[in-house]
Order: sequence, then C-alpha cells, then structure tokens
Amino acid sequence: MKIAIIGAGYGGMSAAWDLRKAGHEVTIYEAADYVGGLASGFKEPGWKWSVEKFYHHWFASDSHMLGLIDELGLSDQVLFPRPFTVMYHEGKFYPLDSIVKAILFPGLGWGINKIRFGLVGLYLRLTTNWRELEKYTVDEWMRKWCGETVYKLMWEPLVIGKFGEKYYKQVNMAWMWARLHARTTRLGTFQGGFQAFADQFAEKLAAAGVTIKLSAPVTQIERNTGSGAFSLTTADGLESADQVLVTLSPGVAAKMVPSLPKDYLEGLLRLKSMGAVVLTLSLKQQLSREGYYWYNIPKSAGFPFLAVVEHTNYVSPENFGGEHIVYLGDYIEPEHEYFQLSKEELLEKFAPSLKKFNPNFDLSWVNKSWLYRTTYGQPVPLVNHSQNIPAIETPIEGLYFASMSQVYPWDRGTNFAVEIGRKAARLMMGN
Repeated sequence: MKIAIIGAGYGGMSAAWDLRKAGHEVTIYEAADYVGGLASGFKEPGWKWSVEKFYHHWFASDSHMLGLIDELGLSDQVLFPRPFTVMYHEGKFYPLDSIVKAILFPGLGWGINKIRFGLVGLYLRLTTNWRELEKYTVDEWMRKWCGETVYKLMWEPLVIGKFGEKYYKQVNMAWMWARLHARTTRLGTFQGGFQAFADQFAEKLAAAGVTIKLSAPVTQIERNTGSGAFSLTTADGLESADQVLVTLSPGVAAKMVPSLPKDYLEGLLRLKSMGAVVLTLSLKQQLSREGYYWYNIPKSAGFPFLAVVEHTNYVSPENFGGEHIVYLGDYIEPEHEYFQLSKEELLEKFAPSLKKFNPNFDLSWVNKSWLYRTTYGQPVPLVNHSQNIPAIETPIEGLYFASMSQVYPWDRGTNFAVEIGRKAARLMMGN
C-alpha cells in the first residue's frame, strides 16, 4: 500500500518503521523543518549536544522506547546518569529520588503518615487494576487512603502543578497509578541529546526507503468516494495515499479531516489538555550549589514556575561548551498570560525567584535564553476516561489516528508514543 503519515514525531516515525519493514510505500509529512515532534531539540555553535525544547528523559522501565533503540542498533548511545531530584518543603529542598528518601522526607513526620504513605505507594506499584481506580478522582482516593496530611503535602501539589486549579480535582486516579506503577528513579538520555536520536532514526528510515518530507504541512485530508484513496492537500498541491495515519493533536486532527462523522469529531474536540511553557537559560555558572537536577515546586510556594531542571547537573556542561543549561517550566491552560508574554518578559518574571536556588544569582549570569510553548502538552484524563479515548481506527475506512491522547492510562511521553505508533501500524496491516 501507499501510506501517508502526518507528523514526524516518535509515534509517526515508529509506525513508519514497521510499515516499511512490511513492504509498504511510506511517506511522512512534517510541517516543521526537523523531525522529533515535542521531543525535538536545538543546538548552538560550540555545543556537542542538542538541548530538548521541552525537557525529556527516559525511565529504565521504558521498554517500548529502549526496545526500538535496540532494533535500530543504537543502544550503545543510551546513557543512564544518576541525577538528584528534590522537593520543596518550608523553604528548603529535600532529596526525593528513591523510596527511602521519600519516606525520610521531613514533612511527613514519624508516625502514621509515613506508614500510610509507604503502604499506598507499595499498593500502587503492585496493583494492575487501574480500571477500578479510574472511577475515582485522585483528590478523593488519595484523601481517603493517604489521609489529609500526606495528600496535601505529597500528592496534591503534583496534581495542581500538572493540571491547575481548574482540573486538578477532576483528574482520575488511574493517571496517578500509571505514574507510580511504571516510572523508575533511573533516568536515561541519548548521547548527543534527543534530537541526535531523532535524526539518526530519520536516517535509518530514509535508508530503508521511507520518504520524509519536511516543511510539508498537510492542511486537509479527504477520502475519494470513487477510488477509495485519500487526497492530501499540501503546499505542493494534492497528493494521494491508500491509507493515512494522523499523529497530531486531537484538535488539529479534527480540523484536518472535517468529513469525520459527527460523533468521532465531537469526541476529539471534547478531550481536554494543558499547555506547556519552557524558558531555557544558558548560564555562565552552576545554579544549584548542591548539584541538584530536578526541583519539584508546589504552586502554593509562590514560585512563578512549576519546575526548575538544571540539565547540566544531569549531563556534563562540557557538552555545551562549558555553559550551564537550566529549564524553567510550567503546565498552564492555553489562555494563560504566559502564552502572550515575550521571552524577555518571562525572564524578567522568572529571574527573581532564581535567587531562592542560589542567593548569588544575577541576570548577568545569563548568556542566552530560548522560549518554547505548546498548547498541547498534557492530556487531562477525567473520571472513567477510558470511555472517552478515540479509536485508532477512525470511522473512515483507511484513516487512522494515534496521539498521546490515546496512550491512557499511561502518561504522555516518548515511550508511549512509540507504543501507540506501532500499535497503529499493526492495525493498518490488519494485525
């Protein structure tokens, strides 16, 4: 078959890999001038590595991602440094990168709270019954089983940080289960950065015979009733395909295929999501004097961002010409003012808080800054969300849709992008 894939993110490229191996003629259409999607990166002169636009890492349990890398013969370039993750409590940061350190977290005290925290964490790591958990919100389930103190200290800040005041009480417990059940404290990356992996993946696809068209947005997809083939409207005119896989956000997919039946179309548009804003700084010197990598910050602490991630406390600053790379990130609603503020305005808003991480910080430390934003950064899973997941096989025969909105109950990430992309490929091949 002649197959068109819309989007050169990890999901689209993974589907292309399997479809091409099965002998199909595959073309990937990508609106940007690079591959990698939300996991893409940028690189400055003098840098050996790229820096991700939206901070990324892999977990040791990411079997789909690591399995694909192994298939591609690139496993020798996967690295698992051991960074330090910390959590804010009463003006200080405490290590939180292992179960033992989490239990020793001083905010929990030394009584029943630590026991409840430990037992609930153990249960969520061991149970596989997520469908029962999705009937409840994180808010109600955690309050009941962890208790008010543990919930408000440990879990509520995480859910508010991810989903904001608007959604945090509506997110279902299966989402929390997935985070605790599947993730590890070991964090992995790729030599040269995620963009280096995406570029090598694209080279492997091209060598296998996949056509990748960059700067090639598709604006509309229509099924030809006579021939059964699809017409794709591109900047270069109409192109045809026997099957089409769309790997973009639900909202973009809905606009691209207006002929989708009403029920499926409305289902796409009903899905909720949070946006993401990341301001990345190159600093002349290290921000964290303790060498911490990831700072978890509750919104209630009054910081203007959710997380501070000092990338060069994870991989060496030597990879970036001796510069120290720091991410300042937040999940926000698409209507938030951060989507309107300029890079300079956001830096002015964020900079004063950096003195809380290092009292000596000064704006003169900043070499350069970069700002990346997306309105589709974190799907919002509501109660009984499994009933709202769009089918990969759309009602239009030959048209398929695969995005991070369908990896539920798992949280978004490159591992599950690979899984959903390969699942779509199997369906397209009738497997």
